[in-house]
Amino acid sequence: MAFEKKIDLPGSERKAPKNAKAVGTLDMQATVSVTVVLRRRGNDPVVTPAGLPVKILSRADFAKEYGASAEDIQLVEEFAHTTHLSVVDANLEKRSVVLMGTLAQLSKAFSAKLKCYQRAGSKVSFRARTGVLQIPTELKGVVVAVLGLDSRQAANAHFRLVTGRATSSTFTPPQVAALYNFPTGLTGAGQTVGIVELGGGYTTSDLQTYFTGLGLKTQPKVTAVSVDGGKNTPGGAADAEVELDIEVIGSIAPGANIAVYFAPNTDQGFVDAITNAVHDTVRKPSVVSISWGQSEDDWTAQARTAMNAALQDAATLGVTVTIASGDNGSSDGVTDGKLHVDFPASSPYALGCGGTTLAGSGSKITSETVWNETASGEGATGGGVSNAFALPTYQSKAGVPANPETKFVGRGVPDVSGNADPVTGYKIRVDKKNVVVGGTSAVAPLWAALVALLNQKLGTPVGFLNPKIYALTTSAFHDITSGNNDDSGLGQYSAKTGWDACTGLGTPNGAALLSALSSASTAKAGS
Repeated sequence: MAFEKKIDLPGSERKAPKNAKAVGTLDMQATVSVTVVLRRRGNDPVVTPAGLPVKILSRADFAKEYGASAEDIQLVEEFAHTTHLSVVDANLEKRSVVLMGTLAQLSKAFSAKLKCYQRAGSKVSFRARTGVLQIPTELKGVVVAVLGLDSRQAANAHFRLVTGRATSSTFTPPQVAALYNFPTGLTGAGQTVGIVELGGGYTTSDLQTYFTGLGLKTQPKVTAVSVDGGKNTPGGAADAEVELDIEVIGSIAPGANIAVYFAPNTDQGFVDAITNAVHDTVRKPSVVSISWGQSEDDWTAQARTAMNAALQDAATLGVTVTIASGDNGSSDGVTDGKLHVDFPASSPYALGCGGTTLAGSGSKITSETVWNETASGEGATGGGVSNAFALPTYQSKAGVPANPETKFVGRGVPDVSGNADPVTGYKIRVDKKNVVVGGTSAVAPLWAALVALLNQKLGTPVGFLNPKIYALTTSAFHDITSGNNDDSGLGQYSAKTGWDACTGLGTPNGAALLSALSSASTAKAGS
């Protein structure tokens, strides 16, 4: 009979969660859903020698060229029928089929070994699996990932609240934009900026009070979008992340629409949130900001592959995705004494955003160094060399070193940077209180806002920025040459002239970047 013989799903192996123990039993009759990610129709999108998509596709045309095939979706649906699972959704563009069933049915269908876990000091239990998943031989090569059986937390928010230190040198987001010479006379009108959130929420009253206090004549339209049951639920620690993202973007690009995609903090939720934002045919974001991540070693290979493919989709659709590089230095918060980089910032299709310590007034920067306040517990910018992704073509001349430990010549992180030190951080409003927040979580929306302004002025999305900015010969960046991101005595990465694994190419000179991109666009049009 069909679908009886099974094989291991490549990249699906999971280990037991860290700092947790198995407790109690799972309700195997509980109903849950999984997202089955499928292969592309045909090959990966065609790119130029520099790594840029040869052709930017509309969302409608994308499905025809690079979506899933109807035959693959039908095959998964036949498997679902055989295993008594329900098909909740099937989407060619997103290359996914959502299946629903009891835990007993799903664990049998995919040979999942599930247990209930609880972390030390927590009373909250969660579901986690160990070992590999299996799929029927008929689905070999068709299925890229099966996400949702494991409900452990997938990512951390990369913001830092100031804790007991002087904050006299802090800024509003528009003040930071002025220091970075963002182009003036623009509001981001006509653009939609997507934000991915894995928890927390915002209140309209907070946003209105904040934007009014800044004297903004125009206030952005903010829409909450539910993904996998995620909702705008203010009242928790993650509110600082959500309101930081919205307030940075909304105060710099107040004419833009903002769509906030709320999803559960699981690998399924994270991948689905990015996929939904990138392929949203209603709101159609031209830029997406992500301030969540986790060491790339803590992801399964299948989850990394699925998310990286979603980010590649974004590049092909002309959508810029800005992603925070992390707040825990060159270790990325992992306590094994080794170097790590944060994912999804380490994806070659992400604009990885690192952090600096900024001082200045008006439009004049007086000093800027790598953000590293590890000694005082305020964090340090993430950055380093990936062990999961090879060096992309656009970084071939950037001087990215081999990973000092593995000797792998991988993707260098970050690409760009911006003010992130909480001591020189951003004045925002969270849960009816005025606070100061930093972290690379502030840099991803800062760059997203800049991209919205660029898109408005240029009249077309800048899209996948990475190959474009590495090719620039003009001074579109403030090169950061002082400091390091050593947070645990690893001592491998320091700022230097040109690209480095602390601040990338540097912080933006917005007007110069606009001029350079405009000139490059004009030259291409005339060629």
